[in-house]
Amino acid sequence: MQAEIATPRRATEPEELLEVASRVVEDTRPGEQVEAVVTWSRDTEVRAHGGEVEHFVSSESAGVGVRVIADGRQGMAWAGVLDDAALRECLAEARDNAAFGTVDPHAGLAEPDGVAPVELRLHDDRLASVPTEHKIDLAIELERLVTAGDRRMLGVESADYADSHSVGAIASSTGVRACGSETSAYVGAYALAGAGDEVTTGFGFSVGRSAEDLDLEVAAADAVQRATRMLGAQKVDGRRLTVVFDPYVTSQFLGLVAEMLSGEAVLRGRSPFADRVGERVAAEGVTLLDDAVDPAALTASDVDGEGLACRRVPLVEDGRLVGYLHNAYTGRATGAASTGSAQRAGHRGTPGVGPHVAKLLPGTASHDEVLARVGDGLLVHELSGLHSGVNPVSGDLSVGVEGVLLRGGEPAEPVREVTIGSTIQRMLAEVVAVGADLTYFPWESTGVTLAIGDVQLSGR
Repeated sequence: MQAEIATPRRATEPEELLEVASRVVEDTRPGEQVEAVVTWSRDTEVRAHGGEVEHFVSSESAGVGVRVIADGRQGMAWAGVLDDAALRECLAEARDNAAFGTVDPHAGLAEPDGVAPVELRLHDDRLASVPTEHKIDLAIELERLVTAGDRRMLGVESADYADSHSVGAIASSTGVRACGSETSAYVGAYALAGAGDEVTTGFGFSVGRSAEDLDLEVAAADAVQRATRMLGAQKVDGRRLTVVFDPYVTSQFLGLVAEMLSGEAVLRGRSPFADRVGERVAAEGVTLLDDAVDPAALTASDVDGEGLACRRVPLVEDGRLVGYLHNAYTGRATGAASTGSAQRAGHRGTPGVGPHVAKLLPGTASHDEVLARVGDGLLVHELSGLHSGVNPVSGDLSVGVEGVLLRGGEPAEPVREVTIGSTIQRMLAEVVAVGADLTYFPWESTGVTLAIGDVQLSGR
């Protein structure tokens, strides 16, 4: 007899969504596994231009995704509403899709592993009481601060405020039950600076759990500095030198390395670190981990995309590779176990695998002390073509960069239209200094000042 699926009217609380998900999986048939993911969110976006609102959107959305696995075949279906008819149709469609799926001996849902979730404060009640007028004022004030920040400012390409209150729940026939709520708020500006016929751009942002956490002056100052510091930049002659990544660039670099250390990349043969556990893959003193439960990170999470508890996952310890990131599938396929690293883009997708808060263990030197230690080199502020310029199989890297030359540890003239070339493996092995300035970004990797020796600079 089919179980009754009753949907709370306009469910917006974690426990309400979990009840919906749990009732869906109650209809699991013998010989199959069923997983239901239910989401709800309220989002606001504001863009200011010329001291006025150019764009404003406030919206709510909800949805359910159902995954069915039977006889090694997987089927997925989703719906954008939570009424009874949609839920039943979604489950039936997932079953139909599974019947036509390809048999995979490793297919299966995550099972509880006994690891208890860390209690994190991901929801800030203050966001619900922030008036719409104040959100608009924040975007307009950010634009004003940027344009007034330097006489060379030409204007602002965009000045944005955004926030989100999202709620999610997951339940499965294997016994997974998890739900939660989180909030986030953001301001960001893309600025234009000019001198003569030259125009440069720069960005700045601030993030938090509620609008009260945002610092407009910091966001504006960063945008102005990034836009103006590249005025007058030129090509330079090629040479081998030490490069210093600022925290923003390091976060991009670490995000790429973490992708290569995922079980999915290893299974697909798209990682230069496959089958190298226990080997030295970086310089002594380099420790890389995914610290998914770091409360200071906006991307921290208590549970992953399959409902298992997130945790600190060591990847490289003192230069040696100690493991990979896994979800349930990659763990099962490689004979390992999930590391609570399943990633999921809402209710519509199946779980992938990746970091939540990738970070290098910080050193003890400040940014200026790292520059002084390097002496002569290149301080890199921007990378371009990072993914297209990296071979994920061999690790070969060739990307465009912008930055300033270093002389005697001090910033000198700005440089653009040059490239750096090496391999990911060699760059990790040539790390000569890790800064103490751990910096968080609104994506899944942090940054520090990072000095890497013996990199080829190609210029004029």
